[in-house]
Amino acid sequence: MPTITVLPHEELCPEGALFDAKPGMSICDNLLQNGIEIEHACEKSCACTTCHVVIREGFEALEPSEEKEDDLLDRAWGLEPDSRLSCQALMPENDLVIEIPKYTINMVSEGSR
Repeated sequence: MPTITVLPHEELCPEGALFDAKPGMSICDNLLQNGIEIEHACEKSCACTTCHVVIREGFEALEPSEEKEDDLLDRAWGLEPDSRLSCQALMPENDLVIEIPKYTINMVSEGSR
């Protein structure tokens, strides 16, 4: 079974985390099922960027992103070439190392419309 290593995040997992992941399930759902409360303001419908993650190892094993995800990622805080929306990226059969950015852009909680 593949694993997800989450690098330390000040609020969500200060010590980092390592857990077995379910292939074919979104990275977001794998994180949530393992106690990493990543924000997902749009309820995982690919309508925001709050579940943005950076894939530090294993990016090449992911299926390519679709145009809708790419368009949203352009608005994500801290965008990098190996960024993905965790609600859209499905866990591969390979291990991943991910970093959850320090900030998110949440238009709902920030009062924007």
